[in-house]
Amino acid sequence: MNPKKIPKLKVFPRGLNICYFGKGKGKTTAAVGLAVRAAGYGLKVLFFQFFKSPDWPSGERLALERLGVKVEIHGKGFVGIWGDKKFFAEHKKSALEAFGLVKRLLASGKFQVVILDEIISCLEVGLLSEKSVGDLLKQKTKSPKMKKIHLVMTGHKKYPAIARYCDLITEMKMVKHPFYKGFLAVKGIDY
Repeated sequence: MNPKKIPKLKVFPRGLNICYFGKGKGKTTAAVGLAVRAAGYGLKVLFFQFFKSPDWPSGERLALERLGVKVEIHGKGFVGIWGDKKFFAEHKKSALEAFGLVKRLLASGKFQVVILDEIISCLEVGLLSEKSVGDLLKQKTKSPKMKKIHLVMTGHKKYPAIARYCDLITEMKMVKHPFYKGFLAVKGIDY
């Protein structure tokens, strides 16, 4: 967008649908930053993780909880990688149950900001369908309680059924990362 052609600004009429996607680092970090900002203004924030398990270390979860952000962890771990020995059906069952809970929490109107960390990763490995997430976004646009909520989603790929309902999409592009040179993730930086 050309900065000289900024339209007359007005207040956005509903909660934003936001997607951070891409192969680069920073998707969850951006979502955490948004959660911190929202909590700083006193908004009720839900940070919901689909993929990572409660056993996976996470500095961001600790910090968010200290700020009063409600953190829900429903993953069974990374599917098929990092020594995953669980059956795919167990991962899928967990994701479907978590998705059902997310739908109920969104419908409750209890939160003003809801972050669905790695929900798009669930689509990528077949734990959830693009249609089901797209339908949720469509429902959000029609529900009086849900349409006020700012909803953030993260993952690697961009999906048309999701992008259609997003107001803000940011792609994280990897240029260089030590992991791909054989180095472990760094505590406090990567997790």
